[in-house]
Amino acid sequence: MKIPQAWQLCIGDQYKMPAPRHRPTSRRPLWIIVLISLVCVLLIGAYIYPARHYPECYFFASSVCAPFKDWYPAMPARILTDDEMVSRVVIKDILSMPLVPSKNPKIAFMFLTPGSLPFERLWEKFFLGNEGRFSIYIHASREKPEHASPLFIGRDIRSEKVVWGTISMVDAEKRLLANALQDTDNQRFVLLSDSCVPLRDFDYVYNYLMGTNVSFIDCFQDPGPHGNGRYSKHMLPEVEERDFRKGAQWFSVKRQHALLILADSLYYMKFKRYCKPNMDGRNCYADEHYLPTLFHMVDPSGIANWSATHVDWSEGKWHPKAYRARDVTYELLKNITVCFSPRKMLPFSSQKVATWRPCLWNGAKRPCYLFARKFYPEALDNLIHLFSNYTAI
Repeated sequence: MKIPQAWQLCIGDQYKMPAPRHRPTSRRPLWIIVLISLVCVLLIGAYIYPARHYPECYFFASSVCAPFKDWYPAMPARILTDDEMVSRVVIKDILSMPLVPSKNPKIAFMFLTPGSLPFERLWEKFFLGNEGRFSIYIHASREKPEHASPLFIGRDIRSEKVVWGTISMVDAEKRLLANALQDTDNQRFVLLSDSCVPLRDFDYVYNYLMGTNVSFIDCFQDPGPHGNGRYSKHMLPEVEERDFRKGAQWFSVKRQHALLILADSLYYMKFKRYCKPNMDGRNCYADEHYLPTLFHMVDPSGIANWSATHVDWSEGKWHPKAYRARDVTYELLKNITVCFSPRKMLPFSSQKVATWRPCLWNGAKRPCYLFARKFYPEALDNLIHLFSNYTAI
């Protein structure tokens, strides 16, 4: 249909589309684009390479840092009591103080016994020819000992009554240490019972103990009822359950550690008050827990975590196996002497046998034991007869 010219003019005048207007080109600030790009790069990088240091972990999501939780900052430590502060200062100074050199270093052999020592003749055989390299101290808790060897005459110290399983056992140990520390030449301190015997000759024992910088203190964690089950929350805040340890009382310690034992009162009082037989429905024995716990807390790298005295708990009773005369053979003593890895029976525990790491002496694998117990007095003659043979192994 053809539109009249007049209409075309009308339409052209009224409905003609306006010419497009020219607008200025939009210019977004360049710095915004750069900033957004940098943020994207950072977020992608954080996802691909998770943060390994705790400032970044606070910035990014916790899920990113979860694999590296060990890098988190430690929780603020609790405020120490006055007694704890004093104790830490004293212990730190004792452990860092230089040793006074001795021209004639000796080993102090400390015997904890109810009365006479049944193996004095055997020990005399062990000591002879080594005068000036040892000293002897005897704590007899029940009766005055009668001595069979002149080496033991005049070596008794003032003693007090000792009740098995109580803090009085620790008190007797400290009494022996206090007497032995008066001799500045004593550099090693060995605690022995009346049923202990030597497994090696004197030279071997002397070089073994003097040649290393650690103390031989038995120390392990027993999660059972006769280990951590003996722990009392009354020991908080100074002693936490995770630090509670167990071990045989028969130790060999260096002079610094002997001084530390005498200097400690804070942890000693915790065990004196809250580690007792038949306390709160549990039996806790301070002589089995005090020193292992103390040294685990204050100087864990300074102890061997095993005792140089062999004790056989394989029967799983309240007391270790005791050897009669018929049991004492060359094979028995050889098996004990050449043992390189201590095996512990944990009596009355769900964990029947605990196999420990090999005994390391200055980083080298060495036999574990220098002494052994528990021997009946009737075994004396057999032990003397075999002494030269088994100590030469």
